[in-house]
Amino acid sequence: MKTLKAGYEILTPISENGLAELQHIERIGRVCYKSEGKITQDGESAKKFVKMLIDRGHEAMLEHSTLSVKFTVDRGVSHEIVRHRIASFAQESTRYVNYSLDKFGNEVNYIDLEGGIRLDNKMKEMDGETVAAILAQWREAMTQAEAHYMKMLELGATPQIARSVLPNSTKTELTVTANYREWRNFFKLRTEKTAHPQMREVTIPLLNELKGKLPVIFEDIEVE
Repeated sequence: MKTLKAGYEILTPISENGLAELQHIERIGRVCYKSEGKITQDGESAKKFVKMLIDRGHEAMLEHSTLSVKFTVDRGVSHEIVRHRIASFAQESTRYVNYSLDKFGNEVNYIDLEGGIRLDNKMKEMDGETVAAILAQWREAMTQAEAHYMKMLELGATPQIARSVLPNSTKTELTVTANYREWRNFFKLRTEKTAHPQMREVTIPLLNELKGKLPVIFEDIEVE
């Protein structure tokens, strides 16, 4: 077995300071007000216009631009992500993927639990010895799950049957495409202090990166 850190990759190219994206939203949004004559080539009008839309709650215009992100998370976190219905998903399938093959390293990959523990509101203050004991139990369970999975395949089970013994910690790759309005809603829900800690492990750094790339669209979303 191998453990991996949870992570993400932004797949959609973003222009410098998100200027092209803002200008696209402005061109569409100004149709509502018939104020196309106020568009400036330097993008300053786009920044002001999109900020105005967000401040007024007129976020429907943000639906005209989309962003794709690939998450590397455990299966449990992926089940929460796909609940965001105004989005499109593509996910690594345990029905068809056979982890005993060479191209997968002949092993099952799991998302390391330690990052989630450090963000868990009730566990982050635990002493190191207790955390180490918990992680030891987790690693033992993951090793046993992998052994049972591999043995079932060896006996002739198909991957879609053998996957029944794989736990929530099994690593999966999930690509999400959604419009900016839905991404704003996503971050408001999934960076909250009450969100799952392993969800926050990827959503907080992703939001922080997007604040740098698209400040007008995301800078008002605060994280505790």
